[in-house]
Amino acid sequence: MKAALQAYHARMQRVLDHIDRHLDEDLDLDTLSGIAAYSKYHFHRQFTATFGLSVHRYVQLARMKRASFRLAYRDDQSVTDVAMDAGYEAPDAFARAFRQRLGQSPSSFQKSPDWEPWLAAFGPLDDARSKLMHKTFTADDVTIRDVPATRVAIVEHRGDPATLGASIQRFIAWRKAAGLSPSTSPTFNVWRSERRPADPADYSVDLCVGTDRPIDESDGVKAGEIPGGRCAVLRVTGDTHNLEPAALFLYRDWLPQSGEEARDFPIYCQRLMLYPEVPESEAAADLFLPLK
Repeated sequence: MKAALQAYHARMQRVLDHIDRHLDEDLDLDTLSGIAAYSKYHFHRQFTATFGLSVHRYVQLARMKRASFRLAYRDDQSVTDVAMDAGYEAPDAFARAFRQRLGQSPSSFQKSPDWEPWLAAFGPLDDARSKLMHKTFTADDVTIRDVPATRVAIVEHRGDPATLGASIQRFIAWRKAAGLSPSTSPTFNVWRSERRPADPADYSVDLCVGTDRPIDESDGVKAGEIPGGRCAVLRVTGDTHNLEPAALFLYRDWLPQSGEEARDFPIYCQRLMLYPEVPESEAAADLFLPLK
């Protein structure tokens, strides 16, 4: 029974990975059922039962989520370009669907996103994806590295995680203006609070880019350093929006059994492959637990 369930999950995971990698293509029922190796009628029922969304709605939400990321975080694409990439033949049809889903026009969202409706709109998609993404980590997945110190520029986010998107926008805009591309300057997140503190106002994370340049702190960006030293490192691929399960594994499971002791610096990650530059299933991050 367990082997049969694993095989079933593997089929469905193939479908999600195919959708991620081919959002620009025609993702019809015949194509996706073939990926799953089911009849299209049986596949449609199974997909809905597994994920709580129809195939059509899942694809729509995945395309709309990518479109919203491009509008918010990339300034090299027009609303028309984003609409075409999202599978709409005309910008006005995209604008209607976008407004219905997020309560803002694409151009308004591009200038000033309202992130709370965004979180609500894509909650069903993230819930669906999480059903097959319960990654099981083992001690063999963890390596211990001597990490060099890295000087960084920091945009601090302090407050409700629902407003994190605005801080990410500010961070991306600053690093673009500074010419610090993710392909040449590493991206880090340093968590200084729990992911879901009892009071959302206590949420705290530093958005960092590695650089040796002098930092003009009048821009609201601070100079800092990620200290060097020994670290337990765990690579996460796919669902890198929520690294809490990986962090819990390191703290709760790996650390007590390893004989190691945590150093007095927060757990942090380096973003290696970023969505939407790569399909969501190919996003990757290394999680670092500093050790004594």
